[in-house]
Amino acid sequence: MVRIDIDGEIEPVLAQYVENGIARAADEHASLILIRMDTPGGLGESMRAIIQAILGSQVPVAIYVEPSGARAASAGFFILESADVAAMSPGTETGAASPLLEVGGFPVQVDPTLRKKIMQDTLAFLRSYVSRRGRNVPLAEKAVTDATAYSAKEALNDHLIDLIADSESSLIAELNGRAITRFDGSQTTLRLDHPVIVDYQMSARERFLSRIVQPDAFFILLIVGLLGLYVEFTHPGLVAPGVIGGICLILALFAMHMLPVTMTGFLLILLAIALFVLEAKFSGHGILGIGGVISLVLGAVLLVRSPMTTGGVGLGVAFGVALPFAVFFILIARLVLRSRSWKPETGTESLVGALGDVTEPIGTAKGMVFVNGELWRATRAETDAIAGPIPKGARVRVVKVKGLTLYVEPADTPPAPTRAG
Repeated sequence: MVRIDIDGEIEPVLAQYVENGIARAADEHASLILIRMDTPGGLGESMRAIIQAILGSQVPVAIYVEPSGARAASAGFFILESADVAAMSPGTETGAASPLLEVGGFPVQVDPTLRKKIMQDTLAFLRSYVSRRGRNVPLAEKAVTDATAYSAKEALNDHLIDLIADSESSLIAELNGRAITRFDGSQTTLRLDHPVIVDYQMSARERFLSRIVQPDAFFILLIVGLLGLYVEFTHPGLVAPGVIGGICLILALFAMHMLPVTMTGFLLILLAIALFVLEAKFSGHGILGIGGVISLVLGAVLLVRSPMTTGGVGLGVAFGVALPFAVFFILIARLVLRSRSWKPETGTESLVGALGDVTEPIGTAKGMVFVNGELWRATRAETDAIAGPIPKGARVRVVKVKGLTLYVEPADTPPAPTRAG
């Protein structure tokens, strides 16, 4: 017997895990697939993939909603009804399976005709296998049309599930010797006298991808990605921040396709970054920085939010990431802005402002100056062109560098704004 766990929101990685587990059970000629389930629902396409795998399974599938307090809500209700044997433990619930159309993670009002099409398609899909399982089709439809939820006892009395079991061992005992009708109409009897239970675990790849799509991990990847790219753009050549940031941002974009990400959260995060830059450029006495932290925390909290679940970025993670990110980002931004006013240390631009000695007089024709141990062709700066010639031995200051010619002025002239060109 192969045991599979559905714990959490129904999403593509989980669907792939269930499909692989069902295929593994068929390869090993297992007597039963036991799926333990506790889910608030999830994505419709992932739900359909799981149901298709269950309906086409060569091995009988029993779904058990446990432990007490667990639920098979929304998409979980559809999956529960698709099983060869549907079971629940006391104190569990199922139902509330009305489809929701979302944009940016929030439900939206749609055209009545479109909503009717979505509802009818969902009901037809549910009827297509609930009736063949011999369960109560009208009440199953009410879970969709009226969002009706059922306790374990109500679901059993209304023929939506097959049995209630106090524990997994008691469920296996009740299933032993039970005759069931498969989805294709064939009859089989479950033989579970001395079952050997094999837990099918997620692969390392599936665990990694499943962790990425968790809201907290997604938020951290997004922030690290943005910060890494920012550091690389402002300090070209460091390479490592750009590589790390790029990888993190790609993983975050991958997770976005699996999470109900809200545009409001994104805009608040972008606003936070803008406030951090302004705090670094214009001293706001910390007000802009504090506003950025608040905006970042609110953006994190709103970034992933689904009406079906309680999924979202935790406040602890939001504050834990926002505060160090704000400090680091503002410090980096201040260094970048301050570096723009630094005098170049290499190249011809480093000569601007340097002092030198005239070795050949500078008049209407170019002369020669000795600067930083080198002889340069020199002429008077445009701002000093109307003055007389500069004699040999005079002290001069470099105002501008153009090609291989220095533009100079007498050293006793008050320094003017310098530039390289």
